[in-house]
Amino acid sequence: MFKLNLKIAIRNLWKNKGFTLINIGGLAIGMACCLMLLLYVNYEWSYDKQFKNLDKIYFAKLKLKVNGELATTGAVPYKLAKSALEEIPGIQDAARLSTNNGQQLYSNKENKFKLHSSFVDKSFIKILNYKFLYGNSATALDEPSSVIITSITAKKLFGSENVVGQSIKWDNQRTLKVSAVVEDLPKNQTIQFDVLHPWAFLEHIEPEIPATGWGSIDCATIFQLKDNVVLKDVNARLKNFIVNKNPPMKAYVYEPFLFPFSKSHLWDEFKNGEVVGGKIDEVRLFAILGLCVLLIACINYMNLSTARSEKRAREVGVRKALGSARSTLIGQFLLESIILSFVAVLIAFVLLEVFLPYFNNLLDIKIFIDYSSFAFWIVLVSMALLTGFLAGSYPAFYLSSFIPIKVLKGFKGSSGSLSIRRVLVILQFSLSICMIISAIVVYSQIQYLKNKPLGFDQNNMVQLDIEGDLKNHSRMEAFKNNLIKNGAVISSTEFAGNFTGGGSITGNLSWPGKAAEDKAIINYRSTGFDYTKTIGTKVIAGRDLSAKFPADTITSVLLNQTAVKRMNLKNPIGTILNWGDNPPLTVVGVMQDYFNESLGKVVKPTIFYYNVKKSSVLLLRLNPNQSLSSSIRAIKKIGEQFNPAYPPQITYVNDGMKEKLQSEKLLSVLSNIFGGFAIFISCLGLLGLALYMAEQRSKEISIRKVLGANLSDILVLLNKDFMKLVLISNIIAIPAAYILVSKWLEKYDYKITINPWPFVIALLTSIIIAVLTVSLQTFKVAKANAVDVLKYE
Repeated sequence: MFKLNLKIAIRNLWKNKGFTLINIGGLAIGMACCLMLLLYVNYEWSYDKQFKNLDKIYFAKLKLKVNGELATTGAVPYKLAKSALEEIPGIQDAARLSTNNGQQLYSNKENKFKLHSSFVDKSFIKILNYKFLYGNSATALDEPSSVIITSITAKKLFGSENVVGQSIKWDNQRTLKVSAVVEDLPKNQTIQFDVLHPWAFLEHIEPEIPATGWGSIDCATIFQLKDNVVLKDVNARLKNFIVNKNPPMKAYVYEPFLFPFSKSHLWDEFKNGEVVGGKIDEVRLFAILGLCVLLIACINYMNLSTARSEKRAREVGVRKALGSARSTLIGQFLLESIILSFVAVLIAFVLLEVFLPYFNNLLDIKIFIDYSSFAFWIVLVSMALLTGFLAGSYPAFYLSSFIPIKVLKGFKGSSGSLSIRRVLVILQFSLSICMIISAIVVYSQIQYLKNKPLGFDQNNMVQLDIEGDLKNHSRMEAFKNNLIKNGAVISSTEFAGNFTGGGSITGNLSWPGKAAEDKAIINYRSTGFDYTKTIGTKVIAGRDLSAKFPADTITSVLLNQTAVKRMNLKNPIGTILNWGDNPPLTVVGVMQDYFNESLGKVVKPTIFYYNVKKSSVLLLRLNPNQSLSSSIRAIKKIGEQFNPAYPPQITYVNDGMKEKLQSEKLLSVLSNIFGGFAIFISCLGLLGLALYMAEQRSKEISIRKVLGANLSDILVLLNKDFMKLVLISNIIAIPAAYILVSKWLEKYDYKITINPWPFVIALLTSIIIAVLTVSLQTFKVAKANAVDVLKYE
């Protein structure tokens, strides 16, 4: 029987090539979209799954009060790892991780590269089992001068992989020995590095670290728990661990806790000390988007299949009259659907292989299809069978329900089946309208953040690292003077670190009128002279730090507007601040708030002070009257003269600002692309219902034409029912979309006001799409010769 049903199914599909092509196309597009998004979801979900014992590995987090709010940071005190390992019995191992130095210069003869380096305890490579290609993992970090490098780093510096025992130079200062080479790290790992140093080397170059107290929270720490240890018990012991060591910390709520390493990539957003989401929200959204597109494709298949019911009705009647059971007919229709589903999967794979490189490039990731994975094929076959069954279930049960005597006398469609088809079309368009509204709101929010005044001028502004000879103050001043004399730049200043990155905080700052119970956390940044002039921001009151005032190098500070409000200073200029053991500081200027660390979040209260020794970046304001390329060439040429051992690497500040919107841009692009496919497939579903209605009402239309109805009257008549469905879809979709986009906008402190325009645009778009789609079919029916339709009666 299966063989017979298979033969009949193939014949039917081949006989109706146009119908088969539309159905396969809709399913293939839906499956390709769903597979693409599910591959991305799986990629994000697979982060750090390469490590064994992952279920026992945890990141240390720290709860602390920041300006009255409970914040969570991934940085903890240097002392926590060793003390917790010794005193808490459930902990098996602990390791510190510091990337404070960021990119450093590493060289081997003429090969010089800026590489990402990390400093770790020896137990780090024991907890996280990296694959060692060369060298001994047990002794690789024994010596302070030893380094572990990745395979690609070995090829960059030496041109080969097995370079154990070879020497490289760190920062043109110290010679280090390669002790091991590890396999290149996949992009779906949370911790990334090119070079791994032992912690002893960090203490060698920063000897003050061992003496730091419990208030210094500058490193990440990972812990591995013993077997059968309950995380809740360890966290209970950790809660007061720091304040017991240093009771004054209790006022700042210093509460460390362990958070699963496996969740650190996706669950990275905390509120009031509790995890509330993060990238997982984006992943869930894409998973839902992919499943919605596939569901729309399945609904489209149902509508197109049942739209052909009149042509299949007599076939069903004859087969039932000849003794076919309903179960046999259901099997046949499901088989047709499953065959189409498998063909659609093959086409979907072709589309996937074609567009996957573009998708990888868009997301800057590396997703590939593992054809050798048995689990992959199981999932794929299951998806094809499930999609085929889901798409073919309603047509199979509906078509097989026809009563032979009725359909052989003359088929009349069931009002119930038509109602179900209308419900399916409403569901399709409701989902599509939600996608249209969401895409418009996301795009509007991105444009709002992009065009929002930043408070500084990001154009014609670049930065380069202060390293090598430029760490010498007189050398740096000569370098800056030469740049200005050359005409390449008009202003320059030192800065604490990457201008678009984060920075340091302190809870040890006091000001007149500060309450004793006020445990304010204030950001602080070190700068050079002419800071406001260089970044292009306004001085609201007072002046900038300047070389004309000798006290500016010791006791003068700038505040931003938010800091003035936080301190409740009525006349900030001349206010005396006290900061730890430093001499009293005088406020000499107030600068305008600017957004350089986050575009959608409020500006943090910040104090700026002169300290070029603590600054690691040089900010340069390029000459607007000179071409950009000329200025960059001049900076590089002069940089090579003043700092020949360090090739100058210039980065544009506006590039860093663009990266702030990367997540939102990705969401916008994917919403537009896959939302567009969903709308296209929905149009096919509407076309299916239009085909059905045209078949059912062909005689009615012909009679109306005979009685004098013109073409416009008939088109209005046929489109009227579909407009009702589209309007119902909008009534359902608009409130749902409003709730969704309102929830999404909650994460921004600065956001657009939701106005009626996205909903009006979605309404008009859906109506126009529906009218065009339906009219393509109804126009053909309305233009048909009435005699040809009625002569068979």
